Amino acid sequence: MSTRSLLLEIGTEELPPVALPALSAALAENLLKGLAAAGIPHGKLRSFATPRRLAVLIEDCGEKAPDRQVERRGPPVANSFDASGAPTQAALAFAASCGVEVAQLSRMSTDKGSWLSFRGTEPGAATSASIGGIVREAIAGLPTPKRMRWGERSAEFVRPVHWIVLLFGAEVLATEILGLPTGRITRGHRFHAPRPISLKNADAYPAALRRAKVVAEFAVRRESIRSGVIALAEALGGRALIEPGLLDEVTALVEWPVPIAGRFEERFLALPREVVIATVQDHQRYFPVEGADGKLAGWFITVSNIASRDPAKVREGNERVVRPRLSDAAFFWEQDRKLSLDEYAAKLDGVTFQAKLGTYADKTRRVRELALAIAARIDAGSDVGRAAALAKADLMTAMVGEFPELQGTMGRYYAAAQGEPAAVCLALEEQYLPRHAGDTLPTSKTGQALALADKIDSLVGIFSIDQKPTGTKDPFGLRRAALGVLRILLEGDLDLDLRQLLELSERLQPQPKPGSAAEVYAFILERLRGLLAERVSGTTIEMIDAVLAVGRSSPADIEARLRALQQFLELPDAASLAAANKRIANLLKKTAEGATGGVDPARFTEAAERELYQALQQVEPPVAAAMARGAYRESLALLASLRTPIDAFFASVMVMDENLSRRENRLALLRDVRAAFSGVADLSRLPG
Repeated sequence: MSTRSLLLEIGTEELPPVALPALSAALAENLLKGLAAAGIPHGKLRSFATPRRLAVLIEDCGEKAPDRQVERRGPPVANSFDASGAPTQAALAFAASCGVEVAQLSRMSTDKGSWLSFRGTEPGAATSASIGGIVREAIAGLPTPKRMRWGERSAEFVRPVHWIVLLFGAEVLATEILGLPTGRITRGHRFHAPRPISLKNADAYPAALRRAKVVAEFAVRRESIRSGVIALAEALGGRALIEPGLLDEVTALVEWPVPIAGRFEERFLALPREVVIATVQDHQRYFPVEGADGKLAGWFITVSNIASRDPAKVREGNERVVRPRLSDAAFFWEQDRKLSLDEYAAKLDGVTFQAKLGTYADKTRRVRELALAIAARIDAGSDVGRAAALAKADLMTAMVGEFPELQGTMGRYYAAAQGEPAAVCLALEEQYLPRHAGDTLPTSKTGQALALADKIDSLVGIFSIDQKPTGTKDPFGLRRAALGVLRILLEGDLDLDLRQLLELSERLQPQPKPGSAAEVYAFILERLRGLLAERVSGTTIEMIDAVLAVGRSSPADIEARLRALQQFLELPDAASLAAANKRIANLLKKTAEGATGGVDPARFTEAAERELYQALQQVEPPVAAAMARGAYRESLALLASLRTPIDAFFASVMVMDENLSRRENRLALLRDVRAAFSGVADLSRLPG
């Protein structure tokens, strides 16, 4: 089959930088889905994404979809011919729809009768005829919740579109996309190569853009920026601080990256490190540079979108922009320290946290009480109350007002400046950890108590006013908060009863809603399942359910029991014991009323039931001791010794004896056997 390369380019005004990678990936994925649905074979796909374009080049696209064999069933044979054997109207119509004569039709026999049928080959559709629809559908499926209209056009896209390239080999596939006719004219760099570029064919695209000063492939441009910034920082005798999110954003802002170094006054290095980084990195999109000693240097690196004939002018312009930003930060730093954190905390009564949940002062009081309860359980010491009282004070400072991302961090600095204990200072910053997936966790007990209390209060409070996350909407970041709670508990090995803490938080809310703690626990449990599957490799859904069924609500304890269960299931006796537990559970479920009393050894009539009872009596004390120590693997290993007497019991004892007294006694024995196993997990939930 003949093949050609297919090129689609959407030329736009500057696309939103944060969304660019997702838009590029979605366009490629949607086009591949469309080609697959149309049955069009193809080769390698290359994606291109710059501030002014989204493009996809697909090699070796077939010129048409393969022919396919079709079989159609027509009317029943009995209804297809009249008494003289002439075809009826039904047969004639079916034959016409297939493009053949009635004599060319076949017959199909089924258990319901005989039917006219057609077997033939349906020619594959030409790719050139299908691509327009595939492209339009791919664009319509892009993740662009806020679309724009421009001019008098009715078309909508994330930014105004100025040109569309659609080439199949050297051929322009003439159609209309987003209200524009397709063509072969693209654009290069806005300043270096402003003239239109006519593409000879689809394969000429990457080289043509490179000549026009556009590095079109996102990954190639990203690596060029990364290596260029690193090399320039090393030439300055330092090391560039390259945050991956900033690198992606800068990559999405330029087409022809040129790293340029700039300087700022040494006096600004007296500011807290995080303040300088926030100013340079988060607000100006520059890369900070630190020296060989690990301290910030007075350098930054910006990435220009133009190879200027006078780089010094570009450098001076960036230095001129960053200087007033750092001056503002220095002013805030001086002014903020004129008041104590206690004075800032007193202002929290005038700031609303959430209309139905009160002010930040109200939240502070709730968090303090909850943090003290947590502190008592994890031996966090005496600084938790003070840390909780000052936790939100820095929200009222000018620095955090200008740099919200520094909340907590500035609290740490201001607390240290007024002589607070080191544990309090650290906890003020750690209360917000983890801020995102993969972020660091609180390292101090005080920080752990405060971070847990803050997140739990937000979760329960927002659920209590019926504002829980729906679909992809999570304005209060509750999914992130739930994962943060779990990571602190699991990775910090904190054996805390989560359900109890949620219930305490529910009681502290200004509008307590009965059941909100249970809702939040179920919400967190959903995330715990996924987290356990990641942390304990080789586990199954059934294993996690078996552990959760026990009912203890300490995530750290749940994980410990899951690990013990995983190791237990590797024992040769495990499968038989799991099957026995399932059988016991089924018996007890059907006849629960017969298992309410205690076991009476005097009522035993079979040796197997006496032996099982004696074995259970022997194993229960060491199992209980192991459980009390949290030695779950040891307790399950001890219980594995019951396999032989359990197997013998089921082999020779009729549980559902006609004698009611014997039946009740045997069910009670099985109830006690199941109870012994269920301290770690409900084995009856396992397959087998």
